Amino acid sequence: MKQTAKLFGVGSVDGVRVARVTGIGAMFALLSALFVTPAHAAFDSGSTGSDGPLAPTANVVLQIPANGIFNFTTVNIPTGVTVTFTKNASNTPVYMLATGDVNIIGTIDVSGKASLTSGIGLFGDRTAPGTGGPGGFEGGRGGLPEVNRRGGNGLGPGGGGGGYGLSDRSAGGGGAGYGALGNASYWGLYASGGGVAGTTYGSNSLVPMIGGSGGGGGAGAIGADGYVGTGGGGGGGATLIAASGTVNITGAILANGGNAGNVSGTGSPTLVSSTGGGGSGGAIRIVASNIIVSGTLNVTGGIAGTSLNNGGFTGGGGGNGGNGRISSEIVTVGTLTLTGLPTLSIASVGGQSAPTIPTGSGDVALAANFPNPVVVTFNTVGVPAGGTVTLTLTPARGDPTTATSSLLTGNLTSATASASINIPLGISTLFASTSYTLVIAMGESLSKFANGERVEKIMLSAAPGKPSKAMLVTVSGKQYPASPEALRMAAIGG
Repeated sequence: MKQTAKLFGVGSVDGVRVARVTGIGAMFALLSALFVTPAHAAFDSGSTGSDGPLAPTANVVLQIPANGIFNFTTVNIPTGVTVTFTKNASNTPVYMLATGDVNIIGTIDVSGKASLTSGIGLFGDRTAPGTGGPGGFEGGRGGLPEVNRRGGNGLGPGGGGGGYGLSDRSAGGGGAGYGALGNASYWGLYASGGGVAGTTYGSNSLVPMIGGSGGGGGAGAIGADGYVGTGGGGGGGATLIAASGTVNITGAILANGGNAGNVSGTGSPTLVSSTGGGGSGGAIRIVASNIIVSGTLNVTGGIAGTSLNNGGFTGGGGGNGGNGRISSEIVTVGTLTLTGLPTLSIASVGGQSAPTIPTGSGDVALAANFPNPVVVTFNTVGVPAGGTVTLTLTPARGDPTTATSSLLTGNLTSATASASINIPLGISTLFASTSYTLVIAMGESLSKFANGERVEKIMLSAAPGKPSKAMLVTVSGKQYPASPEALRMAAIGG
């Protein structure tokens, strides 16, 4: 019988291959191209004011618009009031624009979520990772007892590695990185073998905006009746607050990483599993004519779970997540604007079209008997033909694999390519990246964005259902985050 999975039912994917993909399209330009250009006598946040004032009197959960942007006139969050958000289908960061002042006496919270505490026999949602905040990435799944013991890797550019299990112990998941490195996990009584620490990424200017990464999942117990590993914590979300007037913060803006769940109970070493790593902190960016901060801006990484056992046996603990990034800019002239930029997207998997606005969770489901290798197709805009796309597949539990596409065919307006890759049963995440070489004159013009060194290539990446990433690669191989201004120059020739 042909088996299929619910599009969003990640708990019903046994025997099914589910690919989580991304579609960037015009959304890349929106998420990556908020920047300041000197165009007016006074700074303009770009808000249309169409959403009116935000002045909640009690805790409120706001649905993030499809494009991620709130167009407020003013924002006033009183003491004791917390504003949180429901993520949109594209999982964009939160962009809060105001034509006037922003006063935050209460709290804005885009933090990542924690994973659940584990136990014997709770093999279902107890392995589930913590979800990322808006614009952030989720953690890796915990491993199962006896078989499939390895924890999953955390998602995102700085995701922590999943924990391994050997003959007599299990290893915790690594903490995710972002503005700071994550922490490697440990193996209980052993000195090595745990999930690797997540790396740093992104730009101090937070252009483009991107959230924190997920911690790695912990390994499952040795015995069939043992504990499951807990999932990694979710990465902190990302928020931009821009005001034509003053941003005054006496309260708090939180973009913390999610904690990983604990493992607790009694039993022998064969029953003890490991915990996930903490998610990394997220991103907070503030741009306004005047900024006053006497309150709290918090992008702390999540705490790893603990693996304790009353019988005297200890499983591997995960690593803590690294802190995120904070940026603030007082701007007296210019306007936050949107610019069309080069894009890369995954178009289809196994002949099934990827959603225009993917969720990053079960976007494409293939039948269990669907033949490998599976063909994955890509679309680009603003990328010269003749290059290739690198496709990386990360299963929920196991090591990543990569494949290189055919040459991109078409033109700058539209080009396509495809790659073949084996997709295992269960949930897998697909990540695509490409780069293209610039003419020498353009590379020299872009050197001002790369510490004076000539830029040789621009590299684009497409992560599952999350904001994309653009990097400038110099002739010596150094990489710098590509600002919207740099990408606009490359696209239009100056």
